[in-house]
Amino acid sequence: MSNKVHLGHTARKRFGQNFLNDQNIIDNIVAAINPKVEDHIVEIGPGLGALTEPVAAKIDNMSVVELDRDLVQRLESHPVLKDKLTIHQGDALQFDFSTLAQEGQRLKVFGNLPYNISTPLMFHLFEQADIIENMHFMLQKEVVLRLCARPNTKAYGRLSVMAQYYCKMIPVIEVGPQCFVPPPKVDSAVIRLEPYRELPHPALDIKQLQHVVTQAFSMRRKTVRNSLKGVLSVEEMEELGVNATYRAEQVSLKQFVDIANYITNRSKK
Repeated sequence: MSNKVHLGHTARKRFGQNFLNDQNIIDNIVAAINPKVEDHIVEIGPGLGALTEPVAAKIDNMSVVELDRDLVQRLESHPVLKDKLTIHQGDALQFDFSTLAQEGQRLKVFGNLPYNISTPLMFHLFEQADIIENMHFMLQKEVVLRLCARPNTKAYGRLSVMAQYYCKMIPVIEVGPQCFVPPPKVDSAVIRLEPYRELPHPALDIKQLQHVVTQAFSMRRKTVRNSLKGVLSVEEMEELGVNATYRAEQVSLKQFVDIANYITNRSKK
């Protein structure tokens, strides 16, 4: 069997498909998800069902969002899964996950995410974080490092700040390329994201926070005095306890929120 074909399905480059096929890793991920009968579970990109099957075995039904029509047909005719899945054929980036959330019940979301859409997809889910209990994602290891990064580290950036604004990060397991067909050229890792019920540092205007963080990191070699010039004066930064000679990677989440909230309040005056 060529490494491009797996169970009669050819992995498609345009969908970023790499299929997980290491039983030990699969068992570890399912244990981390810990599916219970009463859970409302959603899988993004079930692919050939490597994770879908063992998760579905523990519950009565679950929802899946899959873009690839061929894979949707496979799932619809799968002897076991066809009776357990509610299949939504479409692009997870456009999907409204709130349509799946029932009264008083949050979603547990998981997926082996295609690397080319993982960051925009997480931002899409952060916007719906209030209906999500937790998320378990297989991602490029580098993305997991960025999600967990602390200030004053190279990996710390826009993704770190915005993800940590919404969620607590818990790394689960590292996964080598040999665990996939075809093997990707990078290492992977699984991370658990737990949206906060109450945000530790709430922003008055989330768009303002996103704007400040994006602007600061778009010029990450410059000091915030320069990257946020025109947005905040040096005096205002000092008033907020932010050192104007810091670069973006030295500014904490709380400080970014303080800056954004200051701007929001100032614009109301």
